[in-house]
Amino acid sequence: MAKKTPQAYLDLKETSATIHTYNSILSLLHWDQETFMPPGGIIPRSEQIALLSSQIHDMKTSRKYRGQLEKLITPSTGKIKIKGLSIREKAAVREWGKEFQRSSSLPSSFVNKFSKLTSEASQRWQIAREENNFKLFAPSLSKILDMTREKAAIYGYDDHPYDALLSGYEPCMTSAKVRKIFTPLAKELTHLLARIREKPVINDRFLRGAFDGKKQTELGHALLAKLPIDPAYSRLDLSAHPFSVALHPHDSRITTRILSDGFMSNILSVLHEAGHSMYEMGLPTEEWGTPLAEAVSLSIHESQSRWWETLIGRSLPYWKHFYPEVQKTYPAKLGKVPLDKFYRAINKVTPSLIRVEADEVTYCLHVILRFEIETALVSGDLQVQDLPDAWRAKMKELLGVEPKTDSEGCLQDIHWSLGDFGYFPTYALGNLFAAHFFSAFSKEHRNWDKRVAKGDLGFIREWLKVNIHSFGKQYNSEQLAKRVTGEPFSEKAYCSYLKKKYQEIYEL
Repeated sequence: MAKKTPQAYLDLKETSATIHTYNSILSLLHWDQETFMPPGGIIPRSEQIALLSSQIHDMKTSRKYRGQLEKLITPSTGKIKIKGLSIREKAAVREWGKEFQRSSSLPSSFVNKFSKLTSEASQRWQIAREENNFKLFAPSLSKILDMTREKAAIYGYDDHPYDALLSGYEPCMTSAKVRKIFTPLAKELTHLLARIREKPVINDRFLRGAFDGKKQTELGHALLAKLPIDPAYSRLDLSAHPFSVALHPHDSRITTRILSDGFMSNILSVLHEAGHSMYEMGLPTEEWGTPLAEAVSLSIHESQSRWWETLIGRSLPYWKHFYPEVQKTYPAKLGKVPLDKFYRAINKVTPSLIRVEADEVTYCLHVILRFEIETALVSGDLQVQDLPDAWRAKMKELLGVEPKTDSEGCLQDIHWSLGDFGYFPTYALGNLFAAHFFSAFSKEHRNWDKRVAKGDLGFIREWLKVNIHSFGKQYNSEQLAKRVTGEPFSEKAYCSYLKKKYQEIYEL
């Protein structure tokens, strides 16, 4: 006879599912704002977002929610009160308790004000970026930083205010732990980069030029259709900055962008955002409304997108099957370009200005730059007006290149306009977690490259679903990494992957 779930748990699950539904509506408003909303709609949209954000916060901190939660756990201590819960249900209750502690610490008035500020600031950022004028965005950023420091103080921290912000995206990490990982990572990457720069430059001219936007859009949809993703539950659109929004495991929205002078950005964006989408679709639908149907953290989320974008999407086996599709789309430009030349070109290592366009070797250096600048901004060691110069100096130090414009520099990412301080480290950590997981996957599927070369991708998604997606938040990031591989999480697997791959490409 199956064990009966306590009614107190079911009651909280129902309330939580309602909150999740409201959150999905909020996500839909954000998605529409970045895709189809007319520019003039920003004022009513910011009011809509602020109102709904406030109502969601009120629901998550209401007497009803607190009462239901306290039947299960003492939020302040994390001690579970009720008997009869399964191991997974205990994990869900634990995560509910943590989330409540964090959410209830912020007053509704703060949430409302911050939501309205960031909604308007994202529009200011877009204008400043288009006009290449940081001064247009600086006042908004100053206000966001003031409220961000206030938020960190409300949450509380032991060492650095940044830790309170980072924990909202990757609970396993502190700024000190990130530095402990990033320091050897930066050393390995800069050493590998130096060796690569001694070699002849790879010819990738055929990847640049005028590429028809309509054909790029069609190619993006064609490659998406060949991924193991159900089109009944997803859609692909265009936005200024590619992103993914999950409204439910059965409704995932992804976007890409079209650059007229190259097509690979579109392809890699589709693969990246599809990776996010497949993670959300792989979460257990029957647990909708509970932490067991939520992503572990943004680091793990990013590991799934980078898995598909780089470990698969930049691999030779993937292009053995899919390159003919691209050649068919651009016969005049690529018809006579052999596969090995194309493969080396899409993996060309060149220090560049834009994070989302960066190669695998330099990508994490972009993130390390942002982490160092973020921590300085939050602590007050770096003033907003000095940000453009600090950015240029740090780019030159880490990557050896220097942006000439604000749009190429500190205005290239939308995150700060959304108030997402503490987010950036997860991009690099995602790469590291992806390689960590892949070390186990490749041992279990030693012929993965041969299967992928034939266009078989479904077994990859199934492995990810079984080993990562199906658990939701049952384990934290470090526990999940250890469970999947048997090894503690570190930067080592990622560094080994890069060395092996680029030693072959550049004959180091």
